[in-house]
Amino acid sequence: MNGLTIHEAAATTGWSPRMLRYIERVGLVEPARTAAGYRLYGAEQLQRLRTLRELLARMSFGLAELGFALRLRREPQLREAVDAWLDAVPERPAEVAVDDWLRWEQEKHEALLAAVHNREMEIA
Repeated sequence: MNGLTIHEAAATTGWSPRMLRYIERVGLVEPARTAAGYRLYGAEQLQRLRTLRELLARMSFGLAELGFALRLRREPQLREAVDAWLDAVPERPAEVAVDDWLRWEQEKHEALLAAVHNREMEIA
């Protein structure tokens, strides 16, 4: 198999080995693997890395945003959920009085934050 190791690819492209692993993890570039599992970067991967750097510079956004855009393209349920949220118009629940809506939302946030905190404490 012909190609550059991750360290050679890093030296060639200016991306660090850590960033190359991240780029692979989010699915933006997929290097080949040797029988032993080592990454090999060929001309196709080097071109993707070069054009990736150009795209990021030209459009002023980051790898995380591009990785998320890729997920939106590949995961229809995620795309539908994001589209639904973007299209949704905030609406006061019918059972909540106009004067109570702000307090009601604050209490919902407090409950959500408490649940997240409790989940984090269970994991730790």
